[in-house]
Amino acid sequence: MSATYRDALRAALLYLLFSVVWLVIGDWLLSSFFDSSDERLRWQLINGYVLVLLSAGLIFIARARLFHCLGIGARLRERKADRERLRQAAAVFDCTCEGVLVTNTEGLIVHVNRAFMDITGYQREDVLNKRPSLFKSGRHPPDFYQAMFSTLDSLGEWSGEIWNRRKSGEIYPQWQTIRLIHDDDGRPSHYVAVFSDISAIKKSEHELMHLAHHDPLTDLPNRLLFTDRAEQALASAQINKRGCALLMVDLDHFKMINDSLGHTIGDQLLKAVAERLSAMFGPGVTLARLGGDEFAVLAESCPQLVQAAALAQRIIDGLKEPFSIDGHQLFINTSIGISLFPSDAQGAEQLLRNADSALFKAKNAGRNGYALYTEELTAHAQHRVEIAFELRRALDQQELRVYYQPVHDLKTSRLVGVEALVRWQHPQRGLVSPAEFIPVAERTGLIAEIDAWVMGQACRQMCLWQLDGVALSFVAVNVSSRLFARRELYQQVAQVLRETGLEPSYLELEVTESAVMEDPEVALEQMHRLRELGVRLAIDDFGTGYSSLLRLKRLPVQKLKIDQGFVAGLPWDEDDAAIARIIIALAQSMGMQVHAEGIEQVEQAAFLLEHDCDLGQGYWFGRPVPAVQLDWARSPEIR
Repeated sequence: MSATYRDALRAALLYLLFSVVWLVIGDWLLSSFFDSSDERLRWQLINGYVLVLLSAGLIFIARARLFHCLGIGARLRERKADRERLRQAAAVFDCTCEGVLVTNTEGLIVHVNRAFMDITGYQREDVLNKRPSLFKSGRHPPDFYQAMFSTLDSLGEWSGEIWNRRKSGEIYPQWQTIRLIHDDDGRPSHYVAVFSDISAIKKSEHELMHLAHHDPLTDLPNRLLFTDRAEQALASAQINKRGCALLMVDLDHFKMINDSLGHTIGDQLLKAVAERLSAMFGPGVTLARLGGDEFAVLAESCPQLVQAAALAQRIIDGLKEPFSIDGHQLFINTSIGISLFPSDAQGAEQLLRNADSALFKAKNAGRNGYALYTEELTAHAQHRVEIAFELRRALDQQELRVYYQPVHDLKTSRLVGVEALVRWQHPQRGLVSPAEFIPVAERTGLIAEIDAWVMGQACRQMCLWQLDGVALSFVAVNVSSRLFARRELYQQVAQVLRETGLEPSYLELEVTESAVMEDPEVALEQMHRLRELGVRLAIDDFGTGYSSLLRLKRLPVQKLKIDQGFVAGLPWDEDDAAIARIIIALAQSMGMQVHAEGIEQVEQAAFLLEHDCDLGQGYWFGRPVPAVQLDWARSPEIR
């Protein structure tokens, strides 16, 4: 036990003793004083009273001693707590990740922590009694520091981003807070600056900003940045009365490279194309990758149509040289759509849409060339938009109809099946030609929904015919590439068959050759699943795509349909005749039926029959009509 506590204990005991004595004597004196008449006894009482006074004095001294001792103990405890808090503050000051710098009111550095030395590279002895201006980067004007100290004087605190210099000379950004410290009398005594190095944050922000505005594969501007630059370029061109040209560049048949050589080679080719295009252009031309194999070029000073056409031709010629990618010599052709400012459009978005329309025209013209945007294309595009809107409404309002075209056995002339074809009964325009709305449906993706609807209607109608005793071998339904590419096609077909009750063997699905070749492995998987379901499969428009005979051999199909383009010239066109004979021989050698479409003359039917074609359809046999108008008795003689 310490001496202080021992003294305090003795004082407390003394105080307790005298308090008891005083109480006992005081009580006796008071009672005796008023009861006794003896003189001598009175003097004894007076002496006792003095003793009481003396005891009270001693008690007072004891109490004072006790409180003094207790006060000393409290102050000692406070000092110990203060020392503990100082040790904790020193530990935090030295271990914190933020740099700390303390200056006096004269602006001289009096203390720094370990993090300060780690961040700045300065040691403590390098900066003590120096001014913080030692770290100035030179990036901030005098007004910046004047505003800082003005805020400190008025608010007592300042926070913000500031660029300083390390000992190595490197300039870096800090987030810094400076606070003014006052002494016990309220006078300013010190300034404390706490800061953190935000270089990594700044770098991440820059990288994120770059990624948000650039294509990650080619590092070219993306659509967002290109549109922004185009808007600025058009605004400048309008002020300076200049013309601009926007070229939409698309690589022809690029998908074949991905499919045959893999996406890694395809990505390397895209990077090589981007590098070659970048090398073609100087200042005033912006190149961007909009996505996939599509690039955009903005020529900011291109007043003449001839100049835009010459630039397009230069791109086409420049990309014709082979690309050497991972041991492969790759050749690529290009289609380009051109839109001009201000004659074709007034804004960047409209200019992009117009160039895209022109690109579509270039592709339809045979690719490997360029096309210009015209008002005619604008009207055509607007018409497509209107058709798409009305077509969606037609699906909801049940304006679509299913027509059936008869399919005849060429050997017996007997009607053996029908093909279900969609028609649009417009409330104002009447029957709309499929040639008008089917391409729009394909571009907008509505074709998949239309195909599924036609399949359901055809299966129901086939069940009705069977109930009426009509003997048909199949009802054929076209499956677009959009619908065929969907993984849920199998479930969709199974559901339709389940809901209608039609036997799967009576449903024939016609898939175009191009749809099969888009992704042969997926197509093979889809077809095998459909065959397991029990439906019939046919390859439509055979001869117009790029079929591999090896892949064709693997496909579980029962029929090849000769495209009507090869039937039209029969029997006089030697090329058409040769192609028809080859397709028939190929199908027979692989155990498939052959079905010719587009037969409009008896001579065509006779030629096909002569070369053992199995089935035929076309206007000569019968046009597509509603189910109630089918002529079941018609059997035209071919010979």
